[in-house]
Amino acid sequence: MRIEQKQWTPEDGWKTECADSAGLPAQLVFVFGSGRAVQNPVLFGEIRRTYPGALIFGCSTAGEICATRVSDESLVTTAVHFEHSRLAGAKTEIKKAGDSFSAGEQLARSLEKEGLRHVFVLSDGLGVNGSDLVKGLTQNLPPDVAVTGGLSADGDRFRQTFVIMDAPGESGAIALVGFYGRKLNIGYGSLGGWDSFGPERTITKSKGNVLFELDGKSALELYKKYLGEHAAGLPATGLLFPLSIRTKEGEPGLVRTILSVDETDQSMTFAGDLPEGAYARLMKANFNRLIEGAAGAAKTSCRSLLTGAPELALLISCVGRKMVLKQRVEEEVEAVRDVVGGQTVLTGFYSYGEISPFISGAACELHNQTMTITTLSEKSP
Repeated sequence: MRIEQKQWTPEDGWKTECADSAGLPAQLVFVFGSGRAVQNPVLFGEIRRTYPGALIFGCSTAGEICATRVSDESLVTTAVHFEHSRLAGAKTEIKKAGDSFSAGEQLARSLEKEGLRHVFVLSDGLGVNGSDLVKGLTQNLPPDVAVTGGLSADGDRFRQTFVIMDAPGESGAIALVGFYGRKLNIGYGSLGGWDSFGPERTITKSKGNVLFELDGKSALELYKKYLGEHAAGLPATGLLFPLSIRTKEGEPGLVRTILSVDETDQSMTFAGDLPEGAYARLMKANFNRLIEGAAGAAKTSCRSLLTGAPELALLISCVGRKMVLKQRVEEEVEAVRDVVGGQTVLTGFYSYGEISPFISGAACELHNQTMTITTLSEKSP
C-alpha cells in the first residue's frame, strides 16, 4: 500500500502532506472537505487529473483531519495505491429518511460477494435514518463482512450535506466502497467518553428516529430545560447533551444526537432510531474521557488488525465532540497518533454520525458522539 496525502486551502492552494506513492497509480482517493469545497467542479477536476484512474470517494464535513491537524473550510485528499487488493464502488439517492433501509439493501446487493472483505460507507447526514441504513446493509452482506463509515456533515449549520462518488459532491446521496483481497487487513473500533446524568427515562412516544415524549412529557421541553440559555441554539447546542439509549438491562448504551427540531409538533429528529419502550438518559461531556475514548478506539482497531501498526487510519469523530473540545480538538487526534505510531497516515472528518461495530465481531451500529477508527494494511501478520 502506497499513500499520497494533500490538503487544499483557499489561502494556500494545494500542499503535499506525504508522498509515498512513488508515481504509482492510485485506485482510491478519499476526499473530505467543506460543503463549498466538495461541490467545487474546478477542485474536483484537479483531483481527477491528478488521479485519472482512481475511484474518488468522500463527503462534506464538520472539520477535516489531515495528519494530526483539524481544519475547517479545507479539502483533504488521501490517494491510495493498493498492491494486492481491488475495489468496487456503488451509489444511490435517498429522497426521504423512510427509504434508508431499502437504500442500504440496494447498495449491499450491488456488490459482488465473492472475496469481499469490508465495506466503507458515506451517507447524506440529514435526510437519512442511520440505524435503518445500517440494517439494510448488514442484512444483505455476508456475516463476516463488517461495515464502517459515517454520515456527512455541514459544520454546525445542519442545512445540507454532500457525498462524492466520482463526481462533485451531491446532496441526498449514499455511497460505499467494497474492499476485496486476501492480503488486505482491516481493523475497527468505536468509543465515546461521555458521562450519563439525571434519571433514566422511558421513551413513551417516537417514530423511527423522531422523538416526541420521554416519560409522557415533551422531550423537546426537557432538552430546553437542561440547555437553559443555550436552547435558542438548537439543534446545534443539543450536541452538548446527547441521549444514551438501551433496550435491555445491562447492554451498552447507544448514543444518539439531534439533527433537527420541530417546534410545531414538539419533536426532535435524531441520527438513528429511538424505539418506544427503550430507556434514555441525558449525557454530558467529560474532556479527559473524550480523549481517552479516542485512544481506546485506536487500540481496539489496531488489536483487530493483527499486523502491528496500520498503514492508513480513517478517523470519523462526531461534530458534538468537536464543539465540546473546541481548541483542544486536536488532542483526540494526537491521542490516536500516539497509539497507531508515526508511520500511519491519518485522515478523516467530523461527522453527524459514525458507523461501526464497537469491537471486532460485534454487531454494526450507528453511533453518535464517538470516535470511530478504521485501520487498513496490506502487510503480512
